[in-house]
Amino acid sequence: MLTIPVSHGLLLAGILFLLGFVCVLVRRNIIFILLGLEIMFNAAGLAFVAAGARWGQPDGQIMFLFILTTAAAEVSIGLALVFQLVHRLHTLDIDQADGMKG
Repeated sequence: MLTIPVSHGLLLAGILFLLGFVCVLVRRNIIFILLGLEIMFNAAGLAFVAAGARWGQPDGQIMFLFILTTAAAEVSIGLALVFQLVHRLHTLDIDQADGMKG
């Protein structure tokens, strides 16, 4: 059976996390910011799974389930914010969200 070294999995997780982080910092569209956060969540999950596979423990997969539930909650709250932003301001620009205070 072919096994992938842990360093490759962690390197891929690091690259994905970095791409998601750059997406969050650079983009001004709230949809792309939420996509960047999802990429970061998945990268963290991949790191947990790779580390769990290294030691032969299911802990990484259990942590990935927690990450998936957190990501689902983030998506639902983010989608509600997107709907409110579009309904009130007719834009997806995150800089315009200051008008949603109170």
